[in-house]
Parts: sequence; structure tokens; C-alpha cells
Amino acid sequence: MKVLVIGLGGIGQRHTRNLRALLGNTVEIIAYRVRRQTHVVTPAMGADASRNVEDEYSIRVFSNLDDALAQTPDLAFVCNPSSLHVPVTLACLRAGCDVFVEKPLADSIGGTDELVREAADHNRIGMVGYQLRFHPCLRKLAEILHSGVLGEILAVRATIGEYLPNWHPYEDYRQMYASRADLGGGVVLSQIHEFDYLYSLFGLPKRIYAIGGHWSNLEIDVEDTASILMECALNGRPLPVQLHQDFLQSPPSRQCEVIGDRGRVLMDLAALTVSVFVRGQAKPTVHEFVGFERNQLFLDQLQHFLDCVRTRTPPVVDLRDGQQSLRMALAVKASMSSRQAVDLA
Repeated sequence: MKVLVIGLGGIGQRHTRNLRALLGNTVEIIAYRVRRQTHVVTPAMGADASRNVEDEYSIRVFSNLDDALAQTPDLAFVCNPSSLHVPVTLACLRAGCDVFVEKPLADSIGGTDELVREAADHNRIGMVGYQLRFHPCLRKLAEILHSGVLGEILAVRATIGEYLPNWHPYEDYRQMYASRADLGGGVVLSQIHEFDYLYSLFGLPKRIYAIGGHWSNLEIDVEDTASILMECALNGRPLPVQLHQDFLQSPPSRQCEVIGDRGRVLMDLAALTVSVFVRGQAKPTVHEFVGFERNQLFLDQLQHFLDCVRTRTPPVVDLRDGQQSLRMALAVKASMSSRQAVDLA
């Protein structure tokens, strides 16, 4: 197998490291790179300048995408800034690659229909990198919701906050993709995982209203705070889903609370717990996943993608699913700008 990795920043190096872990030397890895920074990003998100990433993982590097695609890779991992995803992904699909695209699928909806059509018309596997779909806490939350123990679902509250300068200690946060409008950054798109998992649990909202903006002293040109109300539908009635996002909280916070008429459940991804509170029970039932290694999400996700490629079966998050979460995030940005609700359905 020959794999093309496009972009060798933190996430590109993680996928490369995991490819070597799962496939060893049976996979040939090539890369299309522009900046050519040589340091190795460690699993703890540090930068080891004494090691060269290209030597570390035996990568042949190309500075031109056409030259890289001329090597006829089987798979492509698109890990460059989201503003560049559409043309690069389309080129990979047309070159015959099955494609794994890091989230978000793009920073605008333009061109994403063509990606979906290209993959479908030529039987390409296209997957978007929402690794939270493989998180044991999220899977437990979905299991609890489907069990009916909470009764009728009345409301959902989710939050995610993390101090942006702590994301990548090895680089200046002001130069990160998440900090720059020209690279498709901002809290809404950079923390788009929440839109995907809420979509997986409650479907596409009918309408979205949001307020937010650049409200902190971070030296960025994108929004760092967003407060969002989504109107989903459940059993023929509206289901309010609230989401708060920010680039500011330290220590990080990441939770989802679902309230029913017979109980509630609280998923805490920072604490790695899912707590179920049921009326009439004095204490909650707490499901603990303490000790779960974050990289296991990426390993499970990668194995799933490789299995889909081998069996030619659709992945858990295909390009159309990635398009739906992108539509949600872009509706948030549009609502923040217009101060009006935005209809999606």
C-alpha cells in the first residue's frame, strides 16, 4: 500500500505515526509539503527538534501535488489547512485515491457537492476525521439515549472550552490555522467535533441562532466565543440543543448534558465519565473510562478507514456527513454575522 499524507503538522504526523504502528514497513508513505518544518511532533504535543520527521518515518517528500499524485498512491490523508481541503481532496479523488479528510471538510460549502459526487461516481471511499465517534464516552451516551431510561428527551446542553495558546505548545498560537481567518480558523470551525457528534445523536437542526465573536485579548482575527441554540426535532416536537464554544477555558471543559422527563445524563470528556441520574435513585450510575488513551481514538478511526477501504463499505462519517456538520457550523457563523436565525431544513 502507498499512502500520500498532505501536510505534516501535528495531525498529519499523528496519522503517519499511527500508520507505521498499524502497518509497519508494509506501507510506503509519501508526503506533499510546503513549509517543510523538520521537527517531530511528539505524542505529548511537544516538538523534538533533534529528530527529522521525514527520516523518522521514512517519508519521501514532494513539493508539488501533481508530482506526488503521479506516484499513484492508494490512499490520501488531507491534513493541510481547511481552506485548502476542497481542491486538494478533489485532485486526490480524481487521481484514484480513497481519501481521509481531516475535519472540517472545508471552510465554505462551495465545492463540497462536487467532492461528494466525485466519490460516489467513482466508488471512492471518503471519510472525514471525526475521531470522537470512536470515543467510549460518546458511545456510552448514545447507548443510554437509545435505551429510553431518560424518558422523553427535553433538552440538550453541550460545552467545549480550551485555552488556544495551550493547543500546540511547539508553535506560536497566532500562526496556527485555528487563529487565522485565511486558513479557515475560528472557534466554530476548529471545534466542529461538537457539531458532528450532536448531529450523530439528534440529526440536522431545522434552524440555528448564535451570538459570538472575538471577545478576548487573544491576538487572532477570528471568533473565540460562540453561544448557539439549535432547533432539532424529536418525536414530532422541537428539541432545543444548546452549545457553547470558546478558546479560553483553562483547564479545558468538554461536556454534554441530556435532560429527559425521567432522568438526565452528563458526559464529561475531560473527566472521562458518563453519569446517569434517574428519578427515584439516590445516587447516579457513573460509567468511568479513566485511563483511556486519547491516541486510541485515532488508531480506531484509522483501522476503521482501512477496513472500509478493504471491504469497500461506507465509513461511519462519510463526505456527506462531513458536509452536514459543515453546514451547521457555517449557519452559526452566518447567524453571528446577521444576528438572525438561519434555516437549515
